[in-house]
Amino acid sequence: MSVVLDNAALDQLFREARSFNGYLDTAVTQSQLEQIWELMKFGPTSANCLPARIIWCTSDAAKQKLAACCMPSNGEKILQAPVTAIIGMDLEFYENLPELFPHTDARSWFVGNDALIEKTAFRNSSLQGAYLMLAARSLGLDTGPMSGFDNAAVDEAFFAGTKIRSNFICTLGYGDKASIFERSPRPAFGRFNQVV
Repeated sequence: MSVVLDNAALDQLFREARSFNGYLDTAVTQSQLEQIWELMKFGPTSANCLPARIIWCTSDAAKQKLAACCMPSNGEKILQAPVTAIIGMDLEFYENLPELFPHTDARSWFVGNDALIEKTAFRNSSLQGAYLMLAARSLGLDTGPMSGFDNAAVDEAFFAGTKIRSNFICTLGYGDKASIFERSPRPAFGRFNQVV
């Protein structure tokens, strides 16, 4: 049986964690990005399909290119953040299923079924993006997930010639507490939940 995480860990992952709008001038290393992947890859996805494809924008040129695809306030956040991850979804993820899910012919479930491919890629890359944020938080980093960008422009700028499409983007680094406002409400269990 797994142990229950202590309050300090739960605070770091959930209760005290925030979505940051700005970051301290402290570098994030490629080793840290690799550590994020080495954790997030273990999060469950349908048939271990792992459709997320991530571009980590760390260079000034990549940040400028991404910022140009965003609403102005988000562009400013990207330019200031040490790293912004573009979480994409590979619409040909099923080609890897013979390796990633060898128990059965899972590839055949998807071939020619564009609606199922899109739904599966979107749902599971979204899950993987959430795992990315939790992995980053577990390693002492802060995150700032966002939409507010032109998906088609991002796809053209970063995924041209592929079957990968952007899902959402997420800044990361060491959060500047001056960039956040008071936490928005989080209702109690009874308001949005039912046990049946």
